Amino acid sequence: MDESRLVAAAVGARGRAYAPYSEFAVGAALLSKGGRVFTGCNVENASYGLTVCAERVALFKAVSEGVREFEAIAVACGDTPCSPCGACRQALREFAPDLKVVLADAEGRKWETTTLSQLLPRAFGPSDLED
Repeated sequence: MDESRLVAAAVGARGRAYAPYSEFAVGAALLSKGGRVFTGCNVENASYGLTVCAERVALFKAVSEGVREFEAIAVACGDTPCSPCGACRQALREFAPDLKVVLADAEGRKWETTTLSQLLPRAFGPSDLED
């Protein structure tokens, strides 16, 4: 799947965000190694700590359906491309340390590409738990 289609899926997911408190809608589209795309949007809660980011919604949907290998994620938000928060970076790292990350603006008109390892250098992962 090319980046433009993944970005378009993230933009579409952004339209379903529930963000009445921050008014900052985010959409994500996570591409599995098998070619499936799992979308997510941020879902806020009046008890702010219960809010879930778009990237983790997409990841948890995929994992709940038995998918654990991923190639890329696109994130759409704001006037300029923005990056996943630290919690999302860590959650994604669990399954795809070398994940391609496409950071897009809210409309999907401009984006940039990086990798999860560039966004989260020296990440903590499963191998760090070994003796």
